[in-house]
Amino acid sequence: MKKECIAMLLAGGQGSRLYVLTGEMAKPAVPFGGKYRIIDFPLSNCINSGIDTVGVLTQYRPMELNSYIGSGQPWDLDGIDGGVQILPPYMGSSGGTWYKGTANAIYQNIGYMDQYDPEYVVILSGDHIYKMDYSDMIRRHKKAGAVCTISVMEVPWDEASRFGIMAVDGNDMITEFAEKPKEPKSNLASMGIYVFSWQALRKYLTEDEADPNSENDFGKNIIPNMLKDGQPMAAYRFAGYWKDVGTLDSLWDANMDMLGAGSDLDLRDEEWPIYARSVDAPPIFLGRDCKVNNSAINRGCEIHGNVESSVLSPNVKVANGASISHSVLLPGVVVEAGAVIEYAILGENCHIGKDCHVGGAPADGKKKELAVLAPDCKLEDGRTVAPGVMLDYKGQEVAKK
Repeated sequence: MKKECIAMLLAGGQGSRLYVLTGEMAKPAVPFGGKYRIIDFPLSNCINSGIDTVGVLTQYRPMELNSYIGSGQPWDLDGIDGGVQILPPYMGSSGGTWYKGTANAIYQNIGYMDQYDPEYVVILSGDHIYKMDYSDMIRRHKKAGAVCTISVMEVPWDEASRFGIMAVDGNDMITEFAEKPKEPKSNLASMGIYVFSWQALRKYLTEDEADPNSENDFGKNIIPNMLKDGQPMAAYRFAGYWKDVGTLDSLWDANMDMLGAGSDLDLRDEEWPIYARSVDAPPIFLGRDCKVNNSAINRGCEIHGNVESSVLSPNVKVANGASISHSVLLPGVVVEAGAVIEYAILGENCHIGKDCHVGGAPADGKKKELAVLAPDCKLEDGRTVAPGVMLDYKGQEVAKK
């Protein structure tokens, strides 16, 4: 069945910079904002943009992600004429390999894309928090007569070397592209969101796969090769909220951004809803003596202590006399009486004993240092975990490389 446009969502990354949080799950499956997971954002953007056919490319620890996506029903992506399809690496008659890079991952799924014979393919990452109408980007692609359109935004100059950076002409057509340059010539950064004309992309993927010296990467190989050949390539400027949540600091920042008054990250916008799989849990219970301020609390939570400027996922329990501030608690965390949690991320099903102290507020003018606990970590009563310390599921300290 022919489709004008399909999306391919790269969701196989290990998420090594999230350390202990992704020890047992792929990065896109990490909970965010209380009731969401990171992958909810690109999936919701697709259906809100009118794209009803999405291939999700998985690789690292895919079980939880596969289970979460299921048939795609929460995002209305369970149609028989497309919908969402999980695409792991596979062995064929001529062999097979793990996905070697972003371009190779797409190349290995040429057969999936060919069955829809699309005019355009949108390539997405599974580790960004944002709301974007991809149909606007596709219109820009068509109007420019481009073979590739890259979503871009201006970033602070001191951060530009972390991104793919491009130069554009007066019509916002791309003239130069450099992947993570040491001395960037521009601060116009790629967001890792692409629209390609399918037949052109198919050709370049095939040529790239045949090149033994290629790293099989969009930023390092496909895009530079298109530019070198003089192919028309357009920039699409995006001005809304966008954050790559691939680090502990950025994941915490994005959760806090959601709480901020007047934030660009409005997850209650009925005109552009972010869909998520519903949680089977009882209603929130707030005890008589609890105090909750500027926080997101979700189903199944039972709060008897104090919660300030924090995000609590479903089924979190906070005992009387416990205090949570500027922290992110993932599903199933239990905080016993008298415990204090400050500037921390607690993984799923952590158990914090009585009178523990985890993390701490940054000193005046100092950068925050997050305390991070792996899923299933259990702290004995009275234990102190200093700011910046990370513990594995056994409660043992882990070095951040």
